[in-house]
Amino acid sequence: MVGLKPSDVPPPLGVKVLSAGTAACIADLVTFPLDTAKVRLQIQGEKATVGAAEGIRYRGVFGTLSTMIRTEGPRSIYNGLVAGLQRQMAFASIRIGLYDSVRDFYSGGKENASIGIRILAGCTTGAMAVSCAQPTDVVKVRFQAQQNLQGVARRYNGTMQAYRQIFQLEGLKGLWKGTLPNITRNALVNCTELVSYDLIKQAILTRKLLSDNLPCHFVSAFGAGFITTVIASPVDVVKTRYLNSPPGQYKSAINCSWTMMTKEGPSAFYKGFVPSFLRLGSWNVVMFVSFEQLKRVMMATKKKYEATT
Repeated sequence: MVGLKPSDVPPPLGVKVLSAGTAACIADLVTFPLDTAKVRLQIQGEKATVGAAEGIRYRGVFGTLSTMIRTEGPRSIYNGLVAGLQRQMAFASIRIGLYDSVRDFYSGGKENASIGIRILAGCTTGAMAVSCAQPTDVVKVRFQAQQNLQGVARRYNGTMQAYRQIFQLEGLKGLWKGTLPNITRNALVNCTELVSYDLIKQAILTRKLLSDNLPCHFVSAFGAGFITTVIASPVDVVKTRYLNSPPGQYKSAINCSWTMMTKEGPSAFYKGFVPSFLRLGSWNVVMFVSFEQLKRVMMATKKKYEATT
């Protein structure tokens, strides 16, 4: 991927796709509680709570996590993990694993593609990934938003049951609910995340500030996480609320945005910003570092296998 030295042999497409999906799953396992806290903060204030949930308020990322553990148990911070891992294998493998190939296709194989080409490639793979993985995102968000409290009815009891119930009650449209805002969000995230990582890493290597190793990958990923959070947070909040909403609450994603603006003001679009950054920054670090290392391990294994056959 980004930052390969001219002497390096680019990994095959299959290696990049598999290592991207695997690295994203590793990153999700590490950072999933932060994502759950982000979702709870983003939907807070959307509607009045009732019964046992009345009076529960979330304050800050760590306050949200501690409140969830205290009121719902430790497992609650991993609500939706199965769907989250399914999402990453379907989503990250496409948006990250195919990025180099799509970038090279648009640039005609040029070694240093322009920023415009990189952005276009990021938007393309982001949109492709959402089109395939949207049902997993719907289920993940709804599980993360679901409160596991006595006296509060649970919408879903299991991942596969959630897919079936959404299909039965809302049809295919329900499983692909919010595809357009999610494509918008993930096109923004993908092109910002990958292009930022690409450019930061390239600048570090060009100026010889660091060599192509773990510290370089860490700095590049952390910077990409911050830039991405600033740009994508408003769309992410709208996406989360729209995906979690019951049928009929919002007419469209635009209506959801307008309702947020008129009832809660502009600050609603940056609800959960700190957990978003903590999650996205740490997710980027774990994912990109794992991705770079997994590619190298897979390439080394492939070369050893070819040498023995």
